[in-house]
Amino acid sequence: MQDSMYSALFGALTNEHRLNNIANNLANVNTTGYKRDVLAFKDTFLSFAHDEVMEPIPNVRSKKMFPEPIHIAKPRIALAKTDFSQGSLKLTGGTLDMAVHGDGFFKVRTPDGEFYTRNGNFRQTSDGQLVTQQGWPVLGAGGDIQIPPRANLTVAENGTIYADGEEIGQVQVVTLDNLDALEKQGSNLFRLREGAEAQEVPVENPVVLQGFLETANVEVVTEMVNMIEANRQFEAYQKIMQTTDAVDKMATTQVGRGRA
Repeated sequence: MQDSMYSALFGALTNEHRLNNIANNLANVNTTGYKRDVLAFKDTFLSFAHDEVMEPIPNVRSKKMFPEPIHIAKPRIALAKTDFSQGSLKLTGGTLDMAVHGDGFFKVRTPDGEFYTRNGNFRQTSDGQLVTQQGWPVLGAGGDIQIPPRANLTVAENGTIYADGEEIGQVQVVTLDNLDALEKQGSNLFRLREGAEAQEVPVENPVVLQGFLETANVEVVTEMVNMIEANRQFEAYQKIMQTTDAVDKMATTQVGRGRA
């Protein structure tokens, strides 16, 4: 089998993975606080034996002994990472809707441990606890946040919550010194990747906006253009595989055939 078949196969698989990534970003374009995934590529150079051979001395051999050195670059997916850039802010007017402007994450407690999120679409339980829409407690600087019934709530920019003018708690806004150590866990939650070296640090002078929610940082037009590009590349690799297969069949059926 020719090397072009393997190159086209890996190229097609790479673009299939890229299409899946783009489709997931587009599916979450209306997800509050969603951060898009991006792919990074690298070139894997394929060297031939004659690439390492020095050319003969001109006065000893007039013709070159080996062809010109050729290094074939084969792009491969190096890694997938999350783009933590700021999404636009949408005014909702909700009393318990909060958005972090700039760096930082809210902290929530789930049955599987503590997680980070940019989704500030919170609600109040019947017993007054501040929780996410899934019912997970939102962590404050001193623990869980309890809201008095029928209180008039205001949230200061530093995350301090006031009920009828009295301070009742402050939502935690933290970040990590290495955001690449975070991994997605579903439900728009992040946590520290196992074995990753990163430290949680509080955000100095956080900006929490009440009555706003952060939208996904997905540019629909950009993702659609990327999808068209990846689809065209996938079709091109398919064509290469079909052509290579036709050449291989021709070689096996015609090369060596006796002539009358």
